Amino acid sequence: QVQLVESGGGLVQPGGSLRLSCAASGSIANFNFMGWYRQAPGKQRELVATITSGGRTRYADSVKVRFTISRDNTKNTMYLQMNSLKPEDTAVYYCNGETRTTTYWGQGTQVTVSS
Repeated sequence: QVQLVESGGGLVQPGGSLRLSCAASGSIANFNFMGWYRQAPGKQRELVATITSGGRTRYADSVKVRFTISRDNTKNTMYLQMNSLKPEDTAVYYCNGETRTTTYWGQGTQVTVSS
């Protein structure tokens, strides 16, 4: 059983940057897909970005250009670099990893964008 732990969230001013990390307790080499999702108060969880084992990425329209997803299989860690943050990016951010048989979720990290 692999555990995913997010870190790097916090309070940032509009226009600022944060880098989220998702550290796995085991190997992520078998994770065909990994991704970041977010859930704002009163809203459904939504996809932010995904990355395949081959490095192919996909982004929600609302974060394209501003966010970059990456993964380092040697460190068993996935990242989300977030630039030009906006108040509407405020949410709990969750990481996700999928093998052929199992889906894993982290516990979430809060990102608050406010002046």
